[in-house]
Amino acid sequence: MYTDIGRSLGTDYFRIGDQLTAEERDYWRRTRDFVDDEVLPVINGYWERAEFPWPLVKKMAGLNIVGDGIVGYGCPQMSPIAAGLVHMELNRGDGSLGTFLGVQAGLAMRSIALLGSEEQKRRWLPPMAKLDKLGAFALTEPLHGSDSVSLETSARREGDTWVLNGAKRWIGNGTIADVTVLWARDVADAKVKGFLVEKGTEGYDARRIRGKGSLRAVWQADITLTDVRVPEANRLPGARTFKDAGLVLAGTRNTVAWSALGHAVAAYDTARSYAGQRIQFGQPLVAFQIVQERLVRMPAEICGMQLYCLRLGRLMEEGRLTDTIAALAKMNNTSKARQVILDARDLLGGNGILLDYHVMRHLADIESIHTYEGTETIQTLIVGRDITGVAAFA
Repeated sequence: MYTDIGRSLGTDYFRIGDQLTAEERDYWRRTRDFVDDEVLPVINGYWERAEFPWPLVKKMAGLNIVGDGIVGYGCPQMSPIAAGLVHMELNRGDGSLGTFLGVQAGLAMRSIALLGSEEQKRRWLPPMAKLDKLGAFALTEPLHGSDSVSLETSARREGDTWVLNGAKRWIGNGTIADVTVLWARDVADAKVKGFLVEKGTEGYDARRIRGKGSLRAVWQADITLTDVRVPEANRLPGARTFKDAGLVLAGTRNTVAWSALGHAVAAYDTARSYAGQRIQFGQPLVAFQIVQERLVRMPAEICGMQLYCLRLGRLMEEGRLTDTIAALAKMNNTSKARQVILDARDLLGGNGILLDYHVMRHLADIESIHTYEGTETIQTLIVGRDITGVAAFA
């Protein structure tokens, strides 16, 4: 039965699978099978070589899982929980693939869906859902990471054209995207606006960031904008202030909570299996009390993360998910996942640092997920402001 997907692996101790619809279980099963059959056998090589896994992306296109719950425009019909399960499973396989989908669907496509014109939606969303066109989301700048509201990239209007100048950093898919959702400040009114910059536009220079020790199989870019000319038709009409960018980011924090859960599940699965097979001092590791204590503590944290995610999905369905609730879930799940994966690495001893066992890759990748879409510190201060009414940051 579909409800046994996680239970058979010991990762659904609270029977959360019983709360899912048949459609949600189908998305879960479909993505899990893809990860087990296609991703896990080859992903270590891509990660070690820092090579983008084009063959896996092409196969992913046939799964009909790209859309993050966007309604219509060729996107697959899925509930918020189904979309979360897809992100969870992809990240269980590899954080790079999960991040790729998060940028493609959660940031680029969602920006167009929420803030774009009807013409922009019809032009871009159907081919992006099929991965025939790839997207990027350019907000972060070299000097403005957490302080993204202070972005300095400028937009100046000249007739029916906008001229963009500035720099962006850590832009996922930035070197391969067919369209980049780019955020810039209008020099006329100082408001932040969104623009669709198409591949091949003169003055757009994207260079891959090298030397990463995390998410090595997905490419982030440094982008330089030098008098990039964008037609008025490529401005997102719904993006009038930074708050509109925030609407998109609030949704992705929900996704990151699911992603962190996927990483934790992967590490625990490996640790439990390994401890049952590894013989030390004449008996398997699971026969030692301290090992059992860790193997209980890890799913205890995972169960809490699952309940966070399930509640996030229900609140999204009801239209009641706030940015502060999403921030708390992102903060909690990434922090808990880091500890679960660290415990798994420790249980594997020296083998824990080998890519063959996958745990070290998840330990490296969770560091990026813990940081992007707002660090733990920033999420803490956002929630702190909400519950106290006092802002502890500018």
